[in-house]
Amino acid sequence: SPISGLLQYSNSNISSPPLQYYSFSHEQNSTYSVFMQVCKAWQPLLSLQIYSNNQLQMVLLSCQNPSFHFTTSCKVLRFTFSESRFILCPESPKTGRKGFSNHAMICSFIVMKCEGFSMITDLVDYLNNNLLIAHYCGFDISAPLPSYWTFDRFLKQLDNDVLSSIMKSQVLYLSKQGIVDTSFIGLDSTPIAANTSQNNPKSFLSNKFKPDNQPKADTDCKLGVHTASNQTNEKKYEFYWGYKNHVLVDCISGLPIYELTTTANVHDSTVALDILADTHAFLPITECTFLADKGYDVKNIYNQVQELYQGECIIPLNKRSTKNPKLLPQGNPVCDAGLAMWKDGKFSDNGRTRQKFCCPPKSSKNADCPCHHKNFYNGKKHRGCTKYITIPDDLRLSVDRDSKYFKSNYSLRTECERYNSRFKNTGQERMWVRNKSSVTNLNTISHISLLAVAVAAITTGAGQSYRKLKAVKRIA
Repeated sequence: SPISGLLQYSNSNISSPPLQYYSFSHEQNSTYSVFMQVCKAWQPLLSLQIYSNNQLQMVLLSCQNPSFHFTTSCKVLRFTFSESRFILCPESPKTGRKGFSNHAMICSFIVMKCEGFSMITDLVDYLNNNLLIAHYCGFDISAPLPSYWTFDRFLKQLDNDVLSSIMKSQVLYLSKQGIVDTSFIGLDSTPIAANTSQNNPKSFLSNKFKPDNQPKADTDCKLGVHTASNQTNEKKYEFYWGYKNHVLVDCISGLPIYELTTTANVHDSTVALDILADTHAFLPITECTFLADKGYDVKNIYNQVQELYQGECIIPLNKRSTKNPKLLPQGNPVCDAGLAMWKDGKFSDNGRTRQKFCCPPKSSKNADCPCHHKNFYNGKKHRGCTKYITIPDDLRLSVDRDSKYFKSNYSLRTECERYNSRFKNTGQERMWVRNKSSVTNLNTISHISLLAVAVAAITTGAGQSYRKLKAVKRIA
């Protein structure tokens, strides 16, 4: 009979009923609806029940995709989420109505990100059309499944510390398996656009990116800027309203270690030290090599990595609109007239030591400037040209960024970009929720989902890649 589903039949008159399985092929949906009506008519005669809570006597399931056989999401949930990882997340509240299981709700969001859904409505439709997945998540499929508003309210009220503890347990498990290592770690941020019409590129409002024009749809988001081109010689930037997700990635395995969500106006370098400290609290990063882009080129990061973690930083120099003066082999700059400038003392300013240079005619009373520079005829007592060069007395300026060692190690930072690409494929490039709490929880769930793929690939031992979701689909 060309009927869709999996039928588990038992005779209730037998104390220990053996289960008999009858599988059917997927064909027409109309045939399936007729079969459902026949089962309901025969249910009193056969003493069948549809999915009781304690004893699975009959399960009729239909799948939206006929080739969907215990999908990737089921495998990921089975291999990743044991009861030990839900210790900090109670199954239900101690008082009041129990409602839906917290574990089932979290698992359903894991399914959402494994399938790449960005909207909760897609998750609701998916679970209603794939009851097998809902059963694996932990829902009672004989009762109505959670609605859109139930998922939205749960996502907003869920404590992010619960999700963070799950992610930490995954990282520690992968570390024990020898997959995650902190020898080479990279930090990068990803822009996440908020759900507001002011981010619409087709909107021609002149003040849509004014800092005081806060979007009404999402009062938590802030105005930020991100690069719109990867070309080094092209400075192209785009403004947006939204958030940032800062991710610390293992540059060898390409898996996340720690993540933090902030508003878009928070600079990358301001949260770097906090992320390293929180990571070191549960996974030591001693003697690490810290890789980052120019946005993290701050003196404090160099000092803290060396002093606290005995590590080193591989970060390109951010010149910050400074000019490179023409220097002689001895290190003396050359003035506009082509003359070698003389040293004229040192001084300290804002924690840095600077060497002062002046042009030769400046120290002579009767000399004249060969190029007739305007600074020489300004009528002031201290006439002439002066230049300042910062003496490299700190770690930031002592790094040899032209060496082969620096370039070979910095090439590992591309793993951060690759992981950010996989993170965006889970549906996190643009948000459809409208508050920071929901955005933060969805970001953490996305990282948990990608770590779950690695855990599933390792647990099965099938030799598949622990980075690609498609590879896990082959072992499902």
